[in-house]
Amino acid sequence: MTTMYAALLRGINVGGKKRVPMAELRQLMEGLGYDAVRTHLQSGQAVFASGHGDEESLAAELTRAVEEHFGFPVDVIVRDHAYLRAIAESCPFPAADLEAKQLHVTYFSAPVTADRFAEIDQEACLPEEFRLGDRALYLYAPNGLGRSRLAELLARPRVNKGLIATTRNWNTVMKLVELTAG
Repeated sequence: MTTMYAALLRGINVGGKKRVPMAELRQLMEGLGYDAVRTHLQSGQAVFASGHGDEESLAAELTRAVEEHFGFPVDVIVRDHAYLRAIAESCPFPAADLEAKQLHVTYFSAPVTADRFAEIDQEACLPEEFRLGDRALYLYAPNGLGRSRLAELLARPRVNKGLIATTRNWNTVMKLVELTAG
């Protein structure tokens, strides 16, 4: 049985650092035996089909392969289509009424609880808000991520300690659902 997955690579091709050409990434993934490999944008999304492994083992395999091939470490989260669809369907904000730049999802490598974010004074950041989901955090930032005080607080290393966390805007969230649909 083959499953469609998305690989989310964290922090590549930003500001000229950790350059990972998408054509080269596709070739690398095909060399690992993945099928139907496609990339989306230059910011670290790839979709693929695999009949072996699970999200965790595929992420570990891809993480090792990227470091060996490109010569630097890159955190990778792998999620299957069912998960990506469930994240989109469970959005606690009115996604259809918002601009894509206002709504983001941070994907985490493991489950998170509200305790992790207890130090963040959400009221002080209004109208920005966040809600937790399954290994994900939904962020409503009406003025965009670049101007978001809440996004800055959520990205602090002590808040994300022990996790891989990578954020995508709503357009990318929806595109990954579409691309992994098969």
